[in-house]
Amino acid sequence: MNFTRWSARLPGTQRRAAARTDHAVSPDRRDGSVPVARAERITEDTPSVPALDELPAREVLDRIPALVALVHGPDHRVAYVNDAYTSAFGARPIGEPAREALPELDALGLLPLLDQVLRSSKPRTVKSRKAPGGRSYTFTCTPVDAPDDKSRGVLVFAADVTDHADAAERLRASEREQRRTAVTLQRSLLPQELEQPDDLRIAATYQPGGTEAAVGGDWYDVITLGGGRTALVIGDVMGRGVRAAAVMGQLRTAVRAYARLDLPPHEVLQLLDGLAAEIDANQIATCVYAVHDPNEGRLVYASAGHLPILVRDESGNVLRADEPTGPPLGTGGWMHTSGSVPLGPGSTAVLYTDGLVERRDADLDEGITALAGALAGATGTPQVICDRLLRSAGVTAGHDDDVAVLVLQHPARTGPDGELFRNAALELLGGVEAAPRARAFASGVLTSWRFPADLHDHGVLAASELVANSLQHGTPPMRLRLRRTDRRLIIEVTDGDDHLPRRRRAEPADEAGRGIAIVATIASSWGSRRTPGGGKAVWCEFALPKADA
Repeated sequence: MNFTRWSARLPGTQRRAAARTDHAVSPDRRDGSVPVARAERITEDTPSVPALDELPAREVLDRIPALVALVHGPDHRVAYVNDAYTSAFGARPIGEPAREALPELDALGLLPLLDQVLRSSKPRTVKSRKAPGGRSYTFTCTPVDAPDDKSRGVLVFAADVTDHADAAERLRASEREQRRTAVTLQRSLLPQELEQPDDLRIAATYQPGGTEAAVGGDWYDVITLGGGRTALVIGDVMGRGVRAAAVMGQLRTAVRAYARLDLPPHEVLQLLDGLAAEIDANQIATCVYAVHDPNEGRLVYASAGHLPILVRDESGNVLRADEPTGPPLGTGGWMHTSGSVPLGPGSTAVLYTDGLVERRDADLDEGITALAGALAGATGTPQVICDRLLRSAGVTAGHDDDVAVLVLQHPARTGPDGELFRNAALELLGGVEAAPRARAFASGVLTSWRFPADLHDHGVLAASELVANSLQHGTPPMRLRLRRTDRRLIIEVTDGDDHLPRRRRAEPADEAGRGIAIVATIASSWGSRRTPGGGKAVWCEFALPKADA
């Protein structure tokens, strides 16, 4: 476009001739040849259609509904504004600097863009800028060439997109509200306060995805099982939004219910697999369910399509617990199995969801390897380690996926702190003479642990009743175990029979059936579970007085 000829009529009128053909056959032709078409020619009186370059530019621009302004020179002096522009922003004096005459362009931040267009001689477009007055426009700035570089200009073309911008803003507001609802639901379904077992220190972090990402179904949980054992869970429901969060809530509730049965990890996942299919056959979830037993010094776990647990031992070496792993929950037709990994004093374990390690431009295994390297160098409390792992993985508020991390430590206790955590065990050999030997053993241990008289007597009575129950209803091998922590006394008896005892009301004439009832009455809690190899364990707990805790 030639700037010096902007408002002039360009020369060169073109007239077009059009021909209309009539394919009717002439009745005068008798030789059978193809008839000749008749043509009607346009006469001089027929009005002509003007050529495009014959139309005056100013007249065209004055009438179009879009906003048009023409500025020229490095100071962007106004050369022209059309009626639509004047209606939107008011009349503008022609020839004054745009920084004074077109303040709306300055307010919209378009002056640097005009400078860029002049320098590059290339058009530029900015989308949906809100102008003074509340209307939104999309601005396209096109260079206008002229022989004199000083008079080169820019044609500013603005299309009103207010309706579209308002609709887009309403949609974004609706999406933000839905996201807030999903985040609120997600957080309300997660543990508001983690249970803190005696032998472990635990911290967890949940980071929702950024504002452009829908909330997913990541979750975690910590469940104390009694007898010093702790269940740890982490999972991820595939999908986004409120639906995924709702499914997550149902699975988390189910996990807590199944955990109370004190089943092996693979049996818990087997039950969850069937439930997940019933909740929503089209939605699957990954999950790791693990149980820590301080007496064994191991973490027994089962995985349903989830990422491997990472464990750092007291020497700083990181172990990846890859096997066994089954398919995700909800797929059905698979028998899950349990595995184990060492978790002795001084060890730290990390359970996490894929948002922590999965990136679109890298292999998943590379992310896990990088996380293992970060864990090897991370020290401090579990919460500090959580924060460091998030930073090392580059997880920020704008991360494109939600992340859940669960860190647990089994501290190595020494000195006065170590005196609060003690263990003692006795193999129950022989017949009925094992009962008085167990009572004497329990009395001696509890005396050495300097418990008050009432707790000592209750502990000896509970140990006696549990041993008597095992001698009467169980089979060898039998074992009595006493354990104290900084908060409780735990008494446990194991044997080789898998029949679990239950509390029942004994009639006055009954000679048996009172042992478990007595234990349930004097202890803070009691329970039983099956053990690997076909046996069982029956346990009870006593809360320590504050002075001894």
